[in-house]
Amino acid sequence: MEQISAIIITQNEERNIGRCLESLAGVADEIIVVDSGSTDSTEAICRKAGAHFEHHDWAGYSGQKNYANSLATCPWILSIDADEALSPALRESLLTLKQQGLKPNTIYFMNRLTNYCGHWIRHCGWYPDQKCRLWHNGAVEWEGEVHEELRYLWTHLLSDTLDGDLHHYSYYSVADHAARQVRYATLAAKKAHDAGKTVSAAGVWLRPKWNFFRNYVLKGGFLDGGAGYTVCRISAWYTYMKYALLRELTR
Repeated sequence: MEQISAIIITQNEERNIGRCLESLAGVADEIIVVDSGSTDSTEAICRKAGAHFEHHDWAGYSGQKNYANSLATCPWILSIDADEALSPALRESLLTLKQQGLKPNTIYFMNRLTNYCGHWIRHCGWYPDQKCRLWHNGAVEWEGEVHEELRYLWTHLLSDTLDGDLHHYSYYSVADHAARQVRYATLAAKKAHDAGKTVSAAGVWLRPKWNFFRNYVLKGGFLDGGAGYTVCRISAWYTYMKYALLRELTR
């Protein structure tokens, strides 16, 4: 049977980490948690669950995840965030895959389904939010800081998508969502400015409106009810902040 190392980075994740670890039972042959300074009960929960817990000063999302990957001893790496959990269907897909054998030249994607303030969001451009989360140890590495992405180190990699959803418990309150968007917009604007990008005054005004129309109407956000409206509204607000900040940096 193929062996899998589950990799998680944490900081003050006591609300989420137990659910994540429980979903990995029987799927992961080792669980490695790299923590950047939790002051809550995250460490105690992880150690009780039998995870290998190690402190590492914050090195950015990519740096932190790459360091965690370097600790893996199994041939395969399953990367999962502390606020995520394997759905029962996804667990079964992974267990079947372990029995049948994983293909060394293949990376595996999962459809991520987000729970927003207690509501599952199936539209708004949020689903299916495909994420590559399972690969052969050494085949990829993380890069980027605003939204970290995978860089493929092996050539001629194939891809496959597993049945079942990766559950993502993203935001517990609208205030939490809004606060994080301020931080993300600031980082995104700086990244765009450093890359030499600019935006016109008209763009600052029009892009948020297009963002809301696309997500709420064209991508069916209205089908998610009040939660869908809130998601689309804050997404448009994030777009406005990002481009308004970029214009300020340019000026």
